[in-house]
Amino acid sequence: MAKGADYIIQGTLQQSTLEKAASLMRAIAHPLRLKIIVLLDKNKTANVNKIYKLLNTEQSIVSQHLKIMRNADLVNTKRDGKFIHYSVNYTTIQQINTVLEKYRTK
Repeated sequence: MAKGADYIIQGTLQQSTLEKAASLMRAIAHPLRLKIIVLLDKNKTANVNKIYKLLNTEQSIVSQHLKIMRNADLVNTKRDGKFIHYSVNYTTIQQINTVLEKYRTK
């Protein structure tokens, strides 16, 4: 279960819930992070080297954004020797979609 997203789904709209929801939305609301999610969805998994080369972005910038995404539980990680492979955490993405759908229809 996602670290912060479960509070959005199960919690009441208390200040702490709203703060967690806002934090998760901030983590996904950046053009490069959205590009990383699309890239990972298309490729299923990628390490930081593949990501920065495909996105034509500096490695350090991609690493900083991946850290934010890891902290928000937007990506899964799997270590393979010295490489860390990233993939989309579809559970968290689905929880974001559920929240947005709930309030879209009101």
